[in-house]
Amino acid sequence: MSATGIGKGFAVLAALAIAAGVGYWYGGKRASVAHDTAATRAAAPAKGERKVLYYRNPMGLPDTSPTPKKDSMGMDYVPVYEGEEDDTGGGVKISPAKVQKLGVRSVAVERRALDAVVRATGRIEVDERRLTTITPKFEGYVEKLFVNATGQYVARGAPLFEAYSPELLATQREYAVAAQGLAQVKGADEATIAGMKRLADSALTRLRNWDVTEEDLARLAADGDARRTLIFRSPAAGVVLERKAVQGMRFMPGEMLYQIADLSSVWVIADVFEQDMGRVRVGQPAKLRFDAYPGQTFAGRVTYVYPTLKAETRSGQVRIELANPGGRMKPSMYAQVELAAGGSTVLAVPNSAVIDNGTRRMVLIDQGEGRFEPRDVRLGGRGDEYTAVVDGVKEGERVVTSATFLLDSEANLKAALGALTGGSDTAKVTHSAVGTLDDVDARTGSLLITHEPVDSLKWPKMTMEFVPANEALAKKVKPGAPIRFDFIERKPGEWVVTKLEPRR
Repeated sequence: MSATGIGKGFAVLAALAIAAGVGYWYGGKRASVAHDTAATRAAAPAKGERKVLYYRNPMGLPDTSPTPKKDSMGMDYVPVYEGEEDDTGGGVKISPAKVQKLGVRSVAVERRALDAVVRATGRIEVDERRLTTITPKFEGYVEKLFVNATGQYVARGAPLFEAYSPELLATQREYAVAAQGLAQVKGADEATIAGMKRLADSALTRLRNWDVTEEDLARLAADGDARRTLIFRSPAAGVVLERKAVQGMRFMPGEMLYQIADLSSVWVIADVFEQDMGRVRVGQPAKLRFDAYPGQTFAGRVTYVYPTLKAETRSGQVRIELANPGGRMKPSMYAQVELAAGGSTVLAVPNSAVIDNGTRRMVLIDQGEGRFEPRDVRLGGRGDEYTAVVDGVKEGERVVTSATFLLDSEANLKAALGALTGGSDTAKVTHSAVGTLDDVDARTGSLLITHEPVDSLKWPKMTMEFVPANEALAKKVKPGAPIRFDFIERKPGEWVVTKLEPRR
C-alpha cells in the first residue's frame, strides 16, 4: 500500500474514534439529565398530588421509614402524607367545627386543696358507757313493781321493785341481833365484844353486798326490826330499754331484771366506704341530718375509728358522739353523715375530666388546634368537685372537662373515640374478622389465628398471634375450627380478642 493510502486509513480511524467519544459523552450527558429529571420528579410530586412525609408501621408500632418497606409479616408500611402527621401520635384530631358542636371545654391542671367531704350513712345507738343492768345478787321473789313498762324514765334512786328473800330476811335478823348484843355487852371483856362486833360486821357486809341501801341499814340498826321485804332502787337515771321483772316472779342471783340507758348522749355509728377510710380521723367534726327532723343539722365529733372492716360491704365503722338533750335522738334512728376531710395541696383535675371504665382511668389532654390525647392517670383522693392525680398529667396541661364524648362505659368510650377520628384511631376501635383458630398456646394462652382480609385495618389474609381478653374465650372453640372474632389494639402491637365464636 502506498503512503497516500496509509495516511487516509489513519484519518478514517481517527474520525471514528472522535465520533465514538462524542457519542459516549452525549449519551452519558443525556442519561445524567434523564436521571436528574427523574430524581427531580420524584422529589417534587406533580401538581395536585399529596407529599409523602414518611411511612409508618402497619401494626401501629412506633416504627417509621423514610422509604417504602415491608414489615416482618410482609405487610407494606402505610404512607403518611403532609398534614396527617399529627394523627399518628396515639391521639385524636377533630375539626374546630366539631369541637364547637360537641361543646368541648378544657381547663388547666393546677395544684389545690381538695375541699373533700366524706359522706356516709349511720344509725343511732346507745352509748355503751351509759348502760346499766339491774341484776340481784341473791335469790328471791318480786313482791311489787314500781317500774313496770319498757321506755319508762327513772331517776337515780327511784324505786324499781320490792323483793322478798328468806336469805335476806335471815341476814337482817342476824345483823339486828348482833347490833343489839354489841350494845348490851359494852361492859364485858374484850374477847366477847370483839366476837359480837365480828358477827355484826359480817352480817352488815353481806347486806351491803346485796345492795341494801344505807338508809335501810341505819333503820335496821336503830330499831332492830327486820323487814320481810326491801325496796331496791335504780343506781342510775335513764330510760328502761328492757324489763324482765314481773310481779310475783322468782329470780336467781345474776338474773337481769332491768336494763337502763342514759340517752343524754348517744352514738352515731357511720358506715364509711373503704376508699374513704384514710380520710377519717379521731376528733374530726361531723354534720348529721335525720329524716325525723328535715332541714335541721346537728353537730357531732368522731371519737373512735373501728379497726376492722365489714367484708360484705367493704366498709368500716366510725363512732360519732352526739349530745342528745331532751332525748330527741332515738336509738336505731337513720342518720346522714358528712365528715369534713380537707387535706394538703395536691395536683387535681375536675371530677368531670376523669373517664373511668372500670379497668382504666384516663383524661383527655387538649393539645390545641383540635388535637386531643387520651392519657392514663393514677388517681388519689376525690373531693366534691376535684380529684387528685398522683401520676399521668403535669401542672399547666389542659384537660377536657365538658363534652358529649365523656362517657363512663368502655363500649361508649371506644365508640366515641372512634367517632372523633372517623374510624382512624385503630387503637380504640373494635374490629371484626373471620378466620381459623390454628392453635392455643398452653403456657401463655395466646391464640394463633389465620384470618381473612380485615377491611377496617386494610390487612391482607395472614396468620398472626392474638391475646385473649380472658381464658374463657379460648375454651369455646377447638383448634382448627372456623371462627368469627372481634379484637382491639390494647397498646401498640398488642391485639386483644374480645369476642370469639364458632363460624358456621
